[in-house]
Amino acid sequence: MGQQAVIYCRVSTADQSCERQEQDLLTFAHRAGYEIVGIFKETESGAKVDRSERKKVMALAQARQVDAVLVTELSRWGRSTTDLLSTLGELNSRKVSVVALNGMTFDLSTPHGRMMATFLSGIAEFERDLISERVKSGLAAAKARGKKLGRQPGQRPKSDRLAPKVLEFVSAGRSYRWIARELGISKNTVTSIVKQNCLS
Repeated sequence: MGQQAVIYCRVSTADQSCERQEQDLLTFAHRAGYEIVGIFKETESGAKVDRSERKKVMALAQARQVDAVLVTELSRWGRSTTDLLSTLGELNSRKVSVVALNGMTFDLSTPHGRMMATFLSGIAEFERDLISERVKSGLAAAKARGKKLGRQPGQRPKSDRLAPKVLEFVSAGRSYRWIARELGISKNTVTSIVKQNCLS
């Protein structure tokens, strides 16, 4: 009997179908000698965190009821390089490998798998650096255009709305802690309101 495997298919939008992925993976599984014990399909954006079907696959892996996860390509499984590495590591701890249709097997217990993980780790770090650079560049450009960054006066509706009540309680001699508890805000917010209105 071959290894037990599950098929995982994902498309991004409702007008797409998992049928082609499923058929290709069933053919691949038969040729490679895998015993398919489950097929999981979902329609979710690649970036979406909460993928219910993928969670079911992970649960099977955690219960050690499966040896491999078959996908058409790694982008169907991972949301990002970091997510891919994280889930590969979790699956590896359960001795479950991810096998893509192109024959690429991610088994971190093998030298090849560890080499690929190291390679992907470098890409993940590069991605994080790029994102950080873009954010910094965007902030600098916005500042150069004269755009004020951070929260501006008037952008704290709850604090602004409660300010008269806070000041009334302060004038009545109530403690900041009591005011915070009474109005459902933090003591720091009370302090900030008082400072803005030059009371002590």
